[in-house]
Amino acid sequence: MFGFITVNKQELKFKEFDCYHEYYCGLCNTLKKRFGRRAQLSLSYDMTFLVMLLTSLYEPENCHSCCRCFAHPFRKNAYRTNKYTDYVADMTLVLSYYKCMDDWADDKRMSRKAYADLIKKNVQALSERYPEKTSVIKDNLDALTAAEAANETNIDKLSGIFGNIMSEIFVVDKDMWEPHLRSIGFYMGKFIYILDAYVDLEEDIKKKHFNPLASKDVNIDAWIKQLLTMISAECAKEFEKLPLVEHVEILRNIIYSGMWTQYELKLNKKNNKKDSSNEKSL
Repeated sequence: MFGFITVNKQELKFKEFDCYHEYYCGLCNTLKKRFGRRAQLSLSYDMTFLVMLLTSLYEPENCHSCCRCFAHPFRKNAYRTNKYTDYVADMTLVLSYYKCMDDWADDKRMSRKAYADLIKKNVQALSERYPEKTSVIKDNLDALTAAEAANETNIDKLSGIFGNIMSEIFVVDKDMWEPHLRSIGFYMGKFIYILDAYVDLEEDIKKKHFNPLASKDVNIDAWIKQLLTMISAECAKEFEKLPLVEHVEILRNIIYSGMWTQYELKLNKKNNKKDSSNEKSL
């Protein structure tokens, strides 16, 4: 359910993409430093967006460095980190743990249970540091699991539950920006959940897995686009209320374009399949 909130690389300048990649590498490096190599498996583009958003809003002092990594052992990669990278790394691990436990409860996926066991001690320590946030994440994932088990098909309700999780994660301080950050996280969470259901729809139907879109008797492509457009518009409206300067063009690229990348890929695949099928029938 992660990896949808990314940049549209084609519309970025080279220096902008390099900057984005430095934050991505910074989050990866921070996960390793704080929790070990195993934590790097939790890395996601979605949480890189959050690092950049909080950095642009609060303007902390950045630490610039470079290192070799497992993925790129033969060259050093530049990265940048700050105190919000630490916070996002913590939230990344907590969310990954409870999502893995949720997958284990749903499908008995041993790989998820094994990974959850690897990071369990780290998450227990983080639960003591962030009791309110971990409680919100766990309680809402439990509620989402229960709703899906009951075959709930109200996509607004289901996506709203995941939106509650992201809403809590996006808030680092109780200040004047909290309402806007909560709203951005909420709408982004809804967007992620709905897009994930859309991308997985055909595979879920084949495997007879739950998908809230499976029973929709509508033109699903057009309906989903309309729904995601409304949600992304609300997200963008809250985003534009923040006094952002640094990295704002990269963040706008993600909000207005990058978020749609996976939708467009899925739609293109479906259209290509239709074209191929029509050619065969001729």
